[in-house]
Amino acid sequence: MKPKKKKKRQFRQAFARTLQHLAPKRNGKTAFSGRLDSIAILAQEKLGDCVLLTPLIRILRKTRPDLNIHIIAFSRISASFFETDPDVTAVHYAKKRLGTYRKNVLSMTFDVLFNTKDHPSAHFLLQSVLIRARYKVGHANKFHEGLFDHLLTIDYSAHMALKNCALLDLLEIAYNAEECRPSLAPQPLSADIHNFLGQLDEKLLTGINISAGEPNRTWPETKWNALLKRFPDRHFIVLAGQNELEVKKNIECSSPNVITSPATRNLYEVLRIVEKLDLLVTPDTSLVHIASATKTPVIGLYREAPQDISRFGPFRIKSELAISSTGEVAGIDVNTVVSAIEKTADSSFGKQP
Repeated sequence: MKPKKKKKRQFRQAFARTLQHLAPKRNGKTAFSGRLDSIAILAQEKLGDCVLLTPLIRILRKTRPDLNIHIIAFSRISASFFETDPDVTAVHYAKKRLGTYRKNVLSMTFDVLFNTKDHPSAHFLLQSVLIRARYKVGHANKFHEGLFDHLLTIDYSAHMALKNCALLDLLEIAYNAEECRPSLAPQPLSADIHNFLGQLDEKLLTGINISAGEPNRTWPETKWNALLKRFPDRHFIVLAGQNELEVKKNIECSSPNVITSPATRNLYEVLRIVEKLDLLVTPDTSLVHIASATKTPVIGLYREAPQDISRFGPFRIKSELAISSTGEVAGIDVNTVVSAIEKTADSSFGKQP
């Protein structure tokens, strides 16, 4: 572990121990009872984490139509994501406008608080203590002991979609694993995306997502170009975030089998394209979860991190994983991805109904 990362981890653990010493003790094994009129859910910061939280919110709204669902956000990304979700009652950004946050959150008392992180986080644990709730729920972890009325004991390596939905068991709300599939609330489409979707026909369409969010998850442009040349008869669509639009344009111009597509403004526009695909090739990003939402088969490009794959990998869709032996997604050989795509020629790998 790098010194800086180790120091941050030690700080989080020391902070958790301090809270365990100072905060009123909760036994971690109390069963839920009483009314459920309001819930505060501490949402994780990254876009993929937000997508994996949508099943819990959908099921809560479906089974408790009058429930007040408050999202406590810790990043602008997560706040923006949930602000457009009609199933959410209110979104509160814990790190900005502290006066407003104090008035709208810290002055309230919720029936339930749910900390979605299964490892110690200083910000999440602080808000878990500060926010008043009749019943507080977290995931089992020695640094969470004493701070929650109930600690969920689902296996650490379980998929996060299921770990989020484990709260429902505690609340005695019936659901099945299929209902834990991610979904996105509809948003208006730009005219460019609307027209583009209308132009797509029934060709065999393969999507490639060139955006990764982190350098060690990025596959180089040269390898994407080499991959496209190996499948001259396939039709590809390039998906990219705002920071990779120039690379997207370069690939579209240099590869005759790529269908030029407009830039997407949000994740819902990405979803509408992905649901048209027969296959998506993507690094370990939120688009893996968008594929899960649309039941689109995935070829995932991953670092060698078994727990990341089990916790955040493809969920209830057909998939092939290309795993780097170097610790960097860039280390994955083109031939490995070619072989994974060739496996999809088997009709049994097709899109689920």
